[in-house]
Amino acid sequence: MYTGLFHGHSGLRYLVLVLLLVVIVRSLAGFLRNKPFSQLDNALSLGLLITTHIQFLLGLVLYFMSPNVQFNGNTMKDGALRYWAVEHLVGMLIAVVLITIARSTAKRMSESLAKHKRLAIFNSIALLIIIATIMQSGRTVFFFF
Repeated sequence: MYTGLFHGHSGLRYLVLVLLLVVIVRSLAGFLRNKPFSQLDNALSLGLLITTHIQFLLGLVLYFMSPNVQFNGNTMKDGALRYWAVEHLVGMLIAVVLITIARSTAKRMSESLAKHKRLAIFNSIALLIIIATIMQSGRTVFFFF
């Protein structure tokens, strides 16, 4: 079960990153070119939100099953143990919260320009946090299993 969840979580990250990049690019283009907020923009931001939440739930289940997450006297002294027990979880939680705020607040706005701006800013910050958190582990963003 652990292996299946791990591979699902590892594979889903690519979909999250692709959707995040697409939403950011479309939002920046919409903001800079003053384009209307389309149904596609809405669907992409919703898809990003759903995919991100599924990814987070898989990660949360893995957190409690993983042999890499340990709670003992050495956890905070060992960089690898600390990364998996604290830093990865906190970094990704912040990113999920930012993506959620971007979607939920943009959805309530009436102006297209404001929606694009909100999605571009919050999702860009979330992407930077995701990349920084992944890089902390010593892996690259596109690390293959």
